[in-house]
Amino acid sequence: MGSFGNKSQPSKRKVDKGWLGQSFQPQNFIPGLVIGFIFGILLDLTKPITRNSSIIGRRKNNGVLSNSSNPDEDFKMVLVVRQDLKMGQGKVASQCAHAATGLYAKLMQSNPSLLRRWEHCGQAKIVVTCKNQQEMNKLMEAAEGFGLPTYVVADAGRTQVSAGSKTVLAIGPGYKSVVDSVTGKQRLL
Repeated sequence: MGSFGNKSQPSKRKVDKGWLGQSFQPQNFIPGLVIGFIFGILLDLTKPITRNSSIIGRRKNNGVLSNSSNPDEDFKMVLVVRQDLKMGQGKVASQCAHAATGLYAKLMQSNPSLLRRWEHCGQAKIVVTCKNQQEMNKLMEAAEGFGLPTYVVADAGRTQVSAGSKTVLAIGPGYKSVVDSVTGKQRLL
């Protein structure tokens, strides 16, 4: 007899699950989860920036936050360079770049919305001077007292200054008036 009459062999028909049924498989779960997470982050980054949503640059007084006098005020960052180290112009430029990028990297992790606001305001950066390490420390304490982010560059000691020397302090970004209340009396470089 032919093979048509043999019923002892099981049927090898494939069941069509459709495109949706094939998508819900264990090997697709993790990649789908990762893609969904990345897509969610990208959507979050495209939200419009509202100037009234951030509390950076507000002063802390006994747990009460007082806002800048003008919520539409621009943001800025100030770089404070120590004068007692007698660094050359190129060294100062390099150390200021380290301070700005170091603070930027720190804020990418801790407060990306602050960075977006600062970028929206043009990323203003001002370079001022301080006399020595003690004055730099006082400025840092004052900035942190206002809730402003700070970053200090410690030199590697390969060229002009000793290893570990604190060369530049980055303060902000924050409301101009708040940053100026900390650094407004410092001399421009």
